[in-house]
Amino acid sequence: MEFPIINLEKLNGEERSTILAKIKDACENWGFFEVLNHGIDIEFLDKVEKLTKEHYKKCMEERFKEHIASKGLNDVVTEVNDVDWESTFFLRHLPVSNIADLPELSDDYKSVMKQFASKLQVLAELLLDLLCENLNLPKSYLKNAFHGSNGPTFGTKVSNYPPCPNPDLIKGLRAHTDAGGIILLFQDDKVSGLQLLKEGEWVDVPPVRHSIVVNIGDQLEVITNGKYKSVLHRVIAQPEGEGRMSLASFYNPGSDAVIFPAPSLVAEEKNEIYPKFVFEDYMKLYAGLKFDAKEPRFEAMKGNNVKLDPIATV
Repeated sequence: MEFPIINLEKLNGEERSTILAKIKDACENWGFFEVLNHGIDIEFLDKVEKLTKEHYKKCMEERFKEHIASKGLNDVVTEVNDVDWESTFFLRHLPVSNIADLPELSDDYKSVMKQFASKLQVLAELLLDLLCENLNLPKSYLKNAFHGSNGPTFGTKVSNYPPCPNPDLIKGLRAHTDAGGIILLFQDDKVSGLQLLKEGEWVDVPPVRHSIVVNIGDQLEVITNGKYKSVLHRVIAQPEGEGRMSLASFYNPGSDAVIFPAPSLVAEEKNEIYPKFVFEDYMKLYAGLKFDAKEPRFEAMKGNNVKLDPIATV
């Protein structure tokens, strides 16, 4: 059971069909994969990592320690199920960026993160088109499905997972599926911790230098009518070392995008398994149920009775 690591270097050459087949298998059987030679310069990724770790040390480390101490989390003796051992902040890229509004970020870090977002958007949209190709959907079908009236929602959760004295009792991040569309993760290559649930067992997502980890969100599960499924994943805290860096970028539907299974995929299955709903409504539900099973969320959305423009279903 080998985690899928896919080299995109020859995507536009003679190996395209082989690469597409690997992506298809990963989407159907793992819900996760890693890509190498993805078009983002490795020296640039090194700079992102350096500035992210410097920002944590300068602006967030002491605050995290104070927060943990105030909650008494250094001395727990029983399992903690309502808090995560992580230090985070959020960058919003689309439809409107908030990077300029974050005074703690250095000018250099702001500039680099704007470039990072732009490069990841290109990669996310390329991957969505590759998924369309594998699903026999028209090119840009998924991108268009995410568009809504103002384009997609796109943002990055910047996380650090410091050393934890009781990793058996507190998770870095509790198990969940991601609510959105396609998620691109740039993670620390020196510290592991990310795991996914496969066939009832927790499997490590290997930290590979300069790779981007890709995973399927709940919205892609709906649009593909269950061909591709979002997968439970979690972060295990580590007892020692420097801590783990993680930048998870979420390329999601626009808030008013109507999400529903692609008609051609419904026709293949002869069964529409998933509901139609407005993405923002799903996110409101998810906010309170992130760490619960996804199936009741989908079931709750069936009561929305969203009416579709017939043109939108073509």
